[in-house]
Amino acid sequence: MAGLVVALGLTACSGEADEEEPTAAATSEVEETEEEPVAVEGQPAWANPIAEGGEVIATFELGDLTVEARQMGTETATRTGNFVDPEDNEPIISEGDEIVYVQYVVTNTGDPIDLGSSLVSFDARYDDWPYLQGMDGTTDLEQYESLGLFTSGVAAGEAADPPVYTLGTGESFSVSENFLYQAGSPLTIEATMTPVDAQGDLLHDDRVEAEGSGTIS
Repeated sequence: MAGLVVALGLTACSGEADEEEPTAAATSEVEETEEEPVAVEGQPAWANPIAEGGEVIATFELGDLTVEARQMGTETATRTGNFVDPEDNEPIISEGDEIVYVQYVVTNTGDPIDLGSSLVSFDARYDDWPYLQGMDGTTDLEQYESLGLFTSGVAAGEAADPPVYTLGTGESFSVSENFLYQAGSPLTIEATMTPVDAQGDLLHDDRVEAEGSGTIS
């Protein structure tokens, strides 16, 4: 994939995108409006519920964790994305474009493991993605909620201090994102997991990286 990436950077959207609320404000809105999650068997108490259904497009191992990427459907973007093409200054995602939602379901098949605030980080890119930065998405939280999806694996009100999130044997959590819909496009998903100690400090020597591949249908 690296050979397909050209040396173009992405620039943060100006104009219409500047009028959107900043990420911090959007996060606060989620915490205030989301309903208290119901405990689900096979999930830790701190996790948001996993949406059912979807098409499995990739499965791969990340140490003792199994990652399953599910294509959950497409929607119409209700706002522009966060970046513009530096060549023409046009948004990568414009209002009205078709976007696809992908949910990553992470299951622990080994011993219990303590994860930090980021849990597992994902970077999905089409194999022909022409920019150095990762793929753009939109932050319509109501649209996420309408699909039963969450941008964070940690449920509202369940933030831990210190930031230690234990994922037990056989337990799962999920996190979702959206990006521009390209039917029939192969993509590569990179995943990174760094466990933490009892104080929530990252154990960098135990960092695990892996990648999977699939095709958006």
